[in-house]
Amino acid sequence: MRSRWWSHPNPGGSSERWRDLLLWAVVAAPFGYAGATPPYSFDGMVSLLVALGGAGAAAAVSRRLPLAAVLLVVLGTFIDANFVFTIPVFSYLTGRRSSSTTPVAVAFAVIATSGTVLHLGLLDTGMANWFLLVTVLLFAGVFPWLVGRYRRQQVALAAAGHRYEQARQHERQGAAERIRLRERARIAQEMHDSLGHALSLVALRAAALELAADLDPRHRAAAGELRASVAAATAQLHGIIGVLREETDPVTVRPAGDSIADLVDGAREAGMAVRLDLPEVLPVLPELTAHAAYGLVREALTNAARYAPGAEVTVSLRQRADGVEIGAMNEAPPAGPLPGPPATGSGLLALAERVRLAGGSLHTGVRPDGGFAVQARLPVGDSAVTGDPARTGAPTVADRPALAGLSAAVGQVAAVGREASVDPPPLAPLAERLLGEARRQVRRSLLVAFGTPAGLALALALIYYPVATIGAVLDRDTFEQLPVGVARADLVGLPPRQVDRPAGAPPGCEYYTDGATFPLAQPTWRLCFADGRLTSKERINE
Repeated sequence: MRSRWWSHPNPGGSSERWRDLLLWAVVAAPFGYAGATPPYSFDGMVSLLVALGGAGAAAAVSRRLPLAAVLLVVLGTFIDANFVFTIPVFSYLTGRRSSSTTPVAVAFAVIATSGTVLHLGLLDTGMANWFLLVTVLLFAGVFPWLVGRYRRQQVALAAAGHRYEQARQHERQGAAERIRLRERARIAQEMHDSLGHALSLVALRAAALELAADLDPRHRAAAGELRASVAAATAQLHGIIGVLREETDPVTVRPAGDSIADLVDGAREAGMAVRLDLPEVLPVLPELTAHAAYGLVREALTNAARYAPGAEVTVSLRQRADGVEIGAMNEAPPAGPLPGPPATGSGLLALAERVRLAGGSLHTGVRPDGGFAVQARLPVGDSAVTGDPARTGAPTVADRPALAGLSAAVGQVAAVGREASVDPPPLAPLAERLLGEARRQVRRSLLVAFGTPAGLALALALIYYPVATIGAVLDRDTFEQLPVGVARADLVGLPPRQVDRPAGAPPGCEYYTDGATFPLAQPTWRLCFADGRLTSKERINE
């Protein structure tokens, strides 16, 4: 079935048509008011219909051809002077909707040039009318257009700012994701170190069992198979971690068997005031939980040393029904942070990923007294046993059946290890450069919008005033000495020419300026004559 044009309404197009109709109603208001005001005549009705049609045509083409709409209403001023009120509207819309400045600037220059030739060369309307018309074109045409361009640049700036924030958000998300992935790869490496040692011990014991003299041949064969399987598993684990490891990965600086107590002792030796709050009997933490607890205390002490030097730090561990709660809190820094680059938060992001992989939850934030707290709840599991508090945090896995879970975690990290080692190109610098350019354009547009009309008006005044007043200046002393009743030919000191006569001026009078009416060159003195003699003189512009 053939589709008809009215069967597929365009909501956007309908909205634009309603807006154009509203625009026409606004610009047609002066014409409607003039037409509704008496006296009424046939010519007036025809002029009204032509004006309404011209305003409607300008509104119809202003969206696609905004410059054509401006030219249309400028030409309309020859038909109806009320078109002057529509020039600022369409000039502003031209600035908002036109991306190019050259055609509009050329159009205004052509209008000014042709208007000058028409009024001074053909119609001889006088310098005062020419100056008035040029001023109207400047402030009713050029200035609204520049304001429209400024508004267009503001919209572009807002869009650039939105894109910049999106790029920053994407970059922050990407950085956080890379930190998480790298932390998982680092955890996998630590698991490899622990599991490799444990598996090596298993293989060693299997080999010893295989060499036992009193072992049954079947058991000897089973021990040999066990040794070979463990060796193969160790080699496979080493290969997986080798895929994950980057050449630039730092070698772990944690000594074998290092614990939270050792960390605190090292911080105290470095001059930090650290208080360790531990229960008398501590659980031996599972592998991932131990690493997470150790990493939390290490990160908290590092941050406290950097951002709160001299503040006391409290490291605590509490056993709960569902696990342990470990925290590190420092007081407000007495002298402010140490000098250095600003914090990126990557350490806390890595710590959050480590805690999450251990099955716990991390909470960080500023305390009411100005200090900072890092707390985590970590699970212990069903295999928790009591141990030596001095060795809390030292992972032991030889006596726990954790190989399956840890191998699964290693395999999960292997799927993303390569992705974690690749840094995508940063988006924020490009967006920031675009945002900076948009801001500069807005500042330039604002400066041009207000500076150009003022500069042009001053230039026109400096040109118009000397031309309008040259040879027409009558000073006060000469005016006061002119005797009334003397013949025009006998008056001494009259300028060779007059300024433009005011509208509705009585016949038989001459008008001069005192040279102090910049920039409009308005008449100051009026001399009236009858039968060739001066009958009256007066000042008309105070």
